[in-house]
Amino acid sequence: MSAHPTPSRRTLLQGAAAVPVAGIGLTACSATGNLPRAASATPTAPVDLGPEAEVAKGETKLFRKERVVVTRAADGALTAHGSVCTHGRCAISKLEGTTLICPCHGSHFDATTGEVLQRPATVPLPKVPVRIEGGKLIAGPEA
Repeated sequence: MSAHPTPSRRTLLQGAAAVPVAGIGLTACSATGNLPRAASATPTAPVDLGPEAEVAKGETKLFRKERVVVTRAADGALTAHGSVCTHGRCAISKLEGTTLICPCHGSHFDATTGEVLQRPATVPLPKVPVRIEGGKLIAGPEA
């Protein structure tokens, strides 16, 4: 008689059925489907966001294509942050008030400070230089 008993047909079939289900679970937890992934968290060159009036005093605007969020304080001071999630590097495409919401895993960020408001992200959004040049709103490093 063998030291290891031969598994029954039922045991083999149960084990075989569990493998695809486990694989689906892993794929669902790790994949983000067709959600956008960003190559860079912040602009690597100056980006023209349009006329200075694009962001009024006291407002925040998400520039999806440029992956930047800009806030203009009541006194006119400008701040900007990259809008790529620091958790999964997904491009953030939703702004509710001053809260950025990542579509991949649900992290929330304060668009005015870059701070994490809701996990899984733990690292704040990076600051982006922003300025006005010739009546245009420009984000990113100086040329």
